[in-house]
Amino acid sequence: MSKIVGIDVGTTNSLIAVVEAGQPLVIPSVEGNSMFPSVVGFSKTGERLVGDIAKRQAISNPERTITSIKRHMGTDYKVLIDDKSYTPQEITAMILQKIKADAEAYLGFPIENAVITVPAYFNDSERQATKDAGTIAGFNVLRIINEPTASAMAYGLDKLEKSEPCNLFPCAS
Repeated sequence: MSKIVGIDVGTTNSLIAVVEAGQPLVIPSVEGNSMFPSVVGFSKTGERLVGDIAKRQAISNPERTITSIKRHMGTDYKVLIDDKSYTPQEITAMILQKIKADAEAYLGFPIENAVITVPAYFNDSERQATKDAGTIAGFNVLRIINEPTASAMAYGLDKLEKSEPCNLFPCAS
């Protein structure tokens, strides 16, 4: 069975991690950065650019660079580049494909399963659009979880004393 990765698709940057030897390991991009810019661009020749390279060309080619696509998830928003229309899911999938390829190169094996985080305020259509983007990118999306939930899990709910959860959450008595 392959490992399950956790992905935070951010408005500005994204991140991927896996658990190795019981500890989370943030997987760097091929450029060596732990954060992947959530940016997609198209060069003047039509080449697709994702991540750092897209972010670098954004100043000289802003009309062919897409940033903050996460803000349009779950809507009918479209991006038009070279007479081709792209949905937020397709643009997000491009970001996720870059993350997936870099993570597979780093780990040395294919990645299939992922858990992806979304803001707690995301509605059902925004959550479904995020899941669709993951599927388009080639992931088997096991769960879409709220970012605050992921944060609590990263902190380690397992570190709490057995009596403490009743102080944090309603417990059946």
